[in-house]
Order: sequence, then C-alpha cells, then structure tokens
Amino acid sequence: MSSILHCPRCQSNRIVARNYVRKIGGAVGAAAGSTAAVLSSTETGVVLGMTAGPGSVLGGLTGALMGALLGGAAGCIAGAAAGEVLDSNVLNNHECQECGHTFSRP
Repeated sequence: MSSILHCPRCQSNRIVARNYVRKIGGAVGAAAGSTAAVLSSTETGVVLGMTAGPGSVLGGLTGALMGALLGGAAGCIAGAAAGEVLDSNVLNNHECQECGHTFSRP
C-alpha cells in the first residue's frame, strides 16, 4: 500500500491533514494543566521558600511559574494525543486541495 494519500473523488495527491481536534485538545490541555499545576505548586513553593530558601513570596512565585510551565506542557501533550486519536479515527481529517473533498484515511 502506498503511503501517499489520493483523494477518493478526484484522485489528486494534494492532500492536507486538518487536525482540528488535535489543535483544540492541545490548547485546552495546556490551559487546564497549567491551571491545576499552578494551584498545587504555589503552596509547595511557599513552604519550601519559608523553610529552605528566599522566603514565602519568592518561593510561591517560583513554584507557580514552574508548575505552570510543566503542567501546561504535560496538559498540551495529553490533549494533543487525545485529539489525534479523534482526528484519525472519528473525523474526516484529510482534505483535498484540488476539489475540497474531506475524507478519512482508508
């Protein structure tokens, strides 16, 4: 089987993947992951900042920043992976640039 996709309607090989759900899933996952991580890591940063570091304010800000970055990255990866499954298996993810027909991979 050829790895090049052809439009089932016009047989063109000018095909693009739309990936709408993957993009939306990545954005929603990043927002949710960073929000959840900020809430949990701020408290940890305050405690560590008071105990072994520069103080509660700086520790809380550092914890919140690290939580937002790491949680956002993890959420984005998880959301994009879930979106890719939906794009590939449920939706017509491919679009022909010649005739505009949308279809799933056979």
